[in-house]
Amino acid sequence: MRVLVIGSGGREHALAWKIAQSPDLTKLFVAPGNGGTGAVAENLPVDITDHAAVVALCHEHQIDFVVVGPDAQVVAGLGDDVRAAGFTCFCPSKAAGQLEGSKGFTKALCDEMGIPTAAYGRFDNEAAALAYLYTQGAPIVIKADGLAAGKGVTVAMTVEEAEEAIVDCFAGAFGASGAEVVIEEFMEGEEVSLFVLCDGKDILPLTTAQDHKRAFDGDAGPNTGGMGAYSPAPVMTREIYDDVIERMIWPTVRGLAARGTPYQGVFFAGLMLTPDGPKLVEYNARFGDPETQVMMMRMESDLLPLLHATATGALAGHDVTWKEQYALTVVMATQGYPGAYGKGSEIRGADAIDSDTLHVFHAGTRRDGERLLATGGRVLNVTALGGDVKEAQSRAYAGVDQIDWPEGFCRRDIGWRELARTTS
Repeated sequence: MRVLVIGSGGREHALAWKIAQSPDLTKLFVAPGNGGTGAVAENLPVDITDHAAVVALCHEHQIDFVVVGPDAQVVAGLGDDVRAAGFTCFCPSKAAGQLEGSKGFTKALCDEMGIPTAAYGRFDNEAAALAYLYTQGAPIVIKADGLAAGKGVTVAMTVEEAEEAIVDCFAGAFGASGAEVVIEEFMEGEEVSLFVLCDGKDILPLTTAQDHKRAFDGDAGPNTGGMGAYSPAPVMTREIYDDVIERMIWPTVRGLAARGTPYQGVFFAGLMLTPDGPKLVEYNARFGDPETQVMMMRMESDLLPLLHATATGALAGHDVTWKEQYALTVVMATQGYPGAYGKGSEIRGADAIDSDTLHVFHAGTRRDGERLLATGGRVLNVTALGGDVKEAQSRAYAGVDQIDWPEGFCRRDIGWRELARTTS
């Protein structure tokens, strides 16, 4: 197959890196790619928001299979447009992609299908949202209804903080994504992610991971797109896993199919393990970032046929195997992220890191001749395998320490929850 991966982040580099290992692959392209993807694929410069340009690229390079990475392109319906042009594509439809594109859509589906989730209210004006807040009090969770690059969620510990988040949403802090606001009860517990492939009727559960959303050590600072992750997540026991598949994933598959919008792609279920059992925090309609990086390091199976079977309704009978190891990734970000940050600083030492147990996936990077430059907020994903979380963490930070990038920063406690459990 001639394969095109759409995107330029760490997730897309990890997917391309894994797809590049497939014996089914003839030629791999990434559009637009980054400073790392060129090592495993041919980067194709294109504006991926221009669907006609993407389709033209598919024709020009005789693409057999397209894999769409970013959430914005899923929600914008790139998969529909690529399929309408005659190409096979791994990407949910725009209609099914509302699972991520609208938190209110997902909450309504949960109501309809009896999927356990936080109690909530949904509002299209500031006055009604504030009135609801005053009846609920704090702590409470304020969410922009649409996509906000992982930054549209405020876990407010005071009413004043919640007020500010609501006012910001309706004042346009997140653009059209904040035109509606979902206000949820605060759920006590530990958060974990589960990834499941679905071809519209059959599912293939993949694995679990735990992300670290806050910018700084000790889960301090603002929410980000994710500062690190590890996989698998031992806190997700077999009993909890079976419960989630039965009471969340299958009802979602059935509910979307019954609406005439069957889901073909990957479910990324964000779960809260509460004292009352697991509850759905939210769905994402694509692979996670940085969770994909740790999953791809652990995956033994050939990824390409699994993605293709998902896209073509042929997932039945497929299986997936994993290395008997943990993987942990540390995100190196530009100073200032998730706020304003500079671009163009040089990174040294990253290219020298590559072994069976340690790999650097690129996100916001580009090549300038021999130089590697930072172009984004989240820039590198230093990812390691180990026999346990502690060994994987140790190897990942050893990799971080080999990289010379004064303008960057990272958290130094990725994996802390599991380490606290295993060392106590």
